[in-house]
Amino acid sequence: KKELKNKFICRWTSGGGDLKKMDRVLLSRILFEIFLINEFELRLLALKKDDCVWGPVHTSIGQEACAAATIAALDKGDKIAGTHRAHHQFLSKALSHVLPEDWSPLCDSLPVEGKDVIRRTMAEIMGLAPGYCGGRGGSMHLRYIEAGILGTNAIVGGGIPIATGAAYAEKYNKTGKLVVCFLGDGAINQGVFHEACNLAGLWKLPIIFFVENNLYAVGTHVSKSCAVKDLAVRAVSYDMDGYVVDGGDVAGVYAAVRHAADKIRGGGRPCVIEAKCYRHYHHAGDQPGSAFGYRDKSEEKKWMDMDVVANFPGQLTDAGLLSDAEIGGLKEKAKAGVTEAAGLLTLKTVPQTVRPELWPDPAGADSGIRSGGTELEGLAYSEQECFTDFRQITYANAIAEITGRWMKKSDKVIEFGEEIANFGGGAYGATKGLPEKFPAQVVNTPISEAGFVGLACGLAMVGMRPIVEIMFPDFALVAADQLFNQIGKARYMYGGKTDLPLVVRTRVAVGCGYGGQHSMDPAGLYALFPGWRIVAPSNAFDYIGLFNTAMTSNDPVLIIEHHALYGRNFPVPDSHTDYYVPFGKAKVLSRGTDITVLCYGHMANRILSMNNAFAEKGISAEIIDLRSLDLPSIDYDLIGQSLEKTGTVAVVEEAPSSQTLGPRLSAQITERFFDYLDSPPGCIGSKDVPNPVSRKLEEAVIISDAQILEFTSAIAKRRWR
Repeated sequence: KKELKNKFICRWTSGGGDLKKMDRVLLSRILFEIFLINEFELRLLALKKDDCVWGPVHTSIGQEACAAATIAALDKGDKIAGTHRAHHQFLSKALSHVLPEDWSPLCDSLPVEGKDVIRRTMAEIMGLAPGYCGGRGGSMHLRYIEAGILGTNAIVGGGIPIATGAAYAEKYNKTGKLVVCFLGDGAINQGVFHEACNLAGLWKLPIIFFVENNLYAVGTHVSKSCAVKDLAVRAVSYDMDGYVVDGGDVAGVYAAVRHAADKIRGGGRPCVIEAKCYRHYHHAGDQPGSAFGYRDKSEEKKWMDMDVVANFPGQLTDAGLLSDAEIGGLKEKAKAGVTEAAGLLTLKTVPQTVRPELWPDPAGADSGIRSGGTELEGLAYSEQECFTDFRQITYANAIAEITGRWMKKSDKVIEFGEEIANFGGGAYGATKGLPEKFPAQVVNTPISEAGFVGLACGLAMVGMRPIVEIMFPDFALVAADQLFNQIGKARYMYGGKTDLPLVVRTRVAVGCGYGGQHSMDPAGLYALFPGWRIVAPSNAFDYIGLFNTAMTSNDPVLIIEHHALYGRNFPVPDSHTDYYVPFGKAKVLSRGTDITVLCYGHMANRILSMNNAFAEKGISAEIIDLRSLDLPSIDYDLIGQSLEKTGTVAVVEEAPSSQTLGPRLSAQITERFFDYLDSPPGCIGSKDVPNPVSRKLEEAVIISDAQILEFTSAIAKRRWR
């Protein structure tokens, strides 16, 4: 029954008659899953007590029906994303994937595939090799994409924009499927919730934001963290529907989700469903919340009296749908499945111990942070000297041209960013002509970096190839969780099997008078996170080749562009843009014998232009454009070959000193090539302050050619330090 809760949202409730209208086998499956989840969580707590689980265990005891009834209302092909408290969601969705549609727990034994779901889920939470992520994800990072489980997430709210991206893919590809994004009452206060909801409402995406309001974010009551009583009312701000339902009302949850899903599939709006529920235990572990003083025992008793595990079976017998014997059989079957799984993973010792042969091999602990590179095998890599006929093109036009080339090749390529479909080619001409040719693939976004970067992550995780323009590198800090906690870590965290074919483009605006919050060089920031590949093309030829490689790669790639290059003309092959420049391969721009100068991007052109000045000082400089800047891709082979000749090295960057790569490169160079060095490696960057706006102050802050010349000359002549 739908009741108007207020003028914005409605409440769904059920009575005994509603249960009678539901299919008996469907209800038995829901009850079986409720029993199974409950038994599973209780067994986990016992395993945790015996030190068989490393890390926290956030159980869903008390919230079993939210998952079981919701998943029952979805189609098999629909997808879900979960929170740190997601065992119930994961089990329900995984079982719905592997169990035959006509499977009845009333008369059929649990098939091997169903037992395997229980075993592998438990193994993952225990950190064991048979787990879905090889033990790397544990309790909070569970992914099973074949079952439509995008991934559960330990960052509160972190998975919301990712789920929204998956919903974008469903709409874009016209699949008729939808995404359910589970979140808690705490996550609804995160900025990414609002950013994602705005995108979902704006673009009418097929997504249900399912809020499990269990009243407490750790120990803070929802009334102390949210200004509205019914969290679903927030749907109104984003042109979405809002529903409130009792999380223990199986028929009510099922009906609300089914209604919302059918409405969305018919072209309706996305929605927020708020399920009022209660977690029986503290945030993690087997102690009640009252033991920590933030709630009392009378409150806990009130909710325990409404517990679905205790009450739902009686509702089914009262409705004449299941007998006591049938209910007992379901409970026993669920318990047996959990007991069998635990028995396969532990030894019968007191206390229990993990079967030692099931631990992941420590030798593989550092594998899988990025793709194995098989997708790049067979690429024909080329350098500029491989071609004879050239045409001139500006750096900005090269960006637009090669992006359009990829959009023409595949409709899976979609670019997102602020203003990129405006002004005839974005704010800087980097999408020139593309909005007219590819209107569905060049998407203007709101000013919402965390939202659209996370959305792109979700698209990449379901097989699309998104490109993101972050207008200024500084804005990456607004989207830091999505860039570094999500995109940078996802492949490794989910077992080394999750491709992230995503390209982020960003333009360095040093020297434009844009000030301290628009002038970052992001290389040092992104290099802190090992999942990222970073390239900084110093010319249009390299840009096209590195972009082609980035768009072929299954790893996330940051392309650093510099405003000083945008209007410059560069030679590129006359009629050929399908060439590739490899990751991890630096390029010698000028041969020399006195000093190796390492640089990248715009600085490579500056250093090359200083060659005459070096010569006038009697210095023969070997100038190397690094091109690839993520630390595993630094071309140490080429650097070592150069140092054998020169014996000295300087790393020259435009970034403020604290944001440079130089100190990290210098440490590696010293370790690798100590015997070649006549003096310590030198590093120089701009003054270590945020860029000032004043023309004269900015000129004083940015490293000058004279400073570079003086610094490198001293090193070359072994007179520094």
